[in-house]
Amino acid sequence: MLTITQALYDQIVAHAREDHPDEACGVVAGPVGEGRPERFIPMLNAARSPTFYEFDSQDLLKLYREMDDRDEEPVVIYHSHTATEAHPSRTDISYANEPGAHYVLVSTADTDGAGEFQFRSFRIVEGEVTEEEVKVVEAY
Repeated sequence: MLTITQALYDQIVAHAREDHPDEACGVVAGPVGEGRPERFIPMLNAARSPTFYEFDSQDLLKLYREMDDRDEEPVVIYHSHTATEAHPSRTDISYANEPGAHYVLVSTADTDGAGEFQFRSFRIVEGEVTEEEVKVVEAY
């Protein structure tokens, strides 16, 4: 289960809406080994595409060095889908290389009649996708 604060949830959704019609992407870092998302880090979608996202390699290297210096790890890796439901695509699955991370997808398309976005979390380990519950809290 992913437990995330309302503030982080709102920041992820706002980033997805802001970058629409392109896919948004980013990371929420947290203390190593604690599995607690704390620091919101919106990233630039280097692909600038409505159907694909890609972290800029230089930005990603800088981010991993910074997280290492702060004793952090990527707890949440998120991106948006602009025209499809919030479920990992084959490409998303192939790029998932952080087995300990929660992969959050936000859809900015109304694909289920439930509103203009969906917020879902998945674990992706060795190509296996498992959806998990999302618990939104005021604070940890």
